[in-house]
Amino acid sequence: MTNDSTALGRCPDCGEEIEAYQSLIEFEEADGTTGVFAECYSCDEVVRPE
Repeated sequence: MTNDSTALGRCPDCGEEIEAYQSLIEFEEADGTTGVFAECYSCDEVVRPE
């Protein structure tokens, strides 16, 4: 987990901005890009930022 304050995207459920320090896991997609799952503090859910 990182302490960066870089935005990863927005929560697909509530639209809240997700910061890099909320990242829980990063993984490589089949196309070579990096996927991320992060915790949305507003929803209290694990989401995939958009």
